[in-house]
Amino acid sequence: MATLSMHSPVGDLTLFAEDDAIVALEWGWGSLQDPSPLLSRAKAALDAYFDGAAPLPEDLKLAPQGSPYRQKVWAALRQIPAGETRSYAQIAAVAGGSARSVGNANAANPIPILIPCHRVLAISGLGGYSGGEGLATKRILLEIEQQNRARLV
Repeated sequence: MATLSMHSPVGDLTLFAEDDAIVALEWGWGSLQDPSPLLSRAKAALDAYFDGAAPLPEDLKLAPQGSPYRQKVWAALRQIPAGETRSYAQIAAVAGGSARSVGNANAANPIPILIPCHRVLAISGLGGYSGGEGLATKRILLEIEQQNRARLV
């Protein structure tokens, strides 16, 4: 499995690829580094995203492992434009299930940021976030996207 770690405003991240597709993004620095052209491109794209120079590319090949329902939720998340948010209920209306099942699918998302589960909010506030430092990381990601959107429009 190809791996590549990087520094980011939300902490160190490690990307994983298999069969020419990204399969995971984890917080922390990986002990092994075996980059591939795809991971180098993804790192460059994430660097540009965090710098506010470009939105995340939509053509990065992602292959998250999960149930058919989770796949539907993750596909719906990828349709949320950068700088915008949706509620758990809105995603449930697209993917099926309930707001709670969308939350569970978000928590199981193996490729956070690239599959933007941080863009999903509870009706009463931020909701949850299991990546990085939790809600502090979600706030940072949403703030980065708001700033980027203002710059790129």
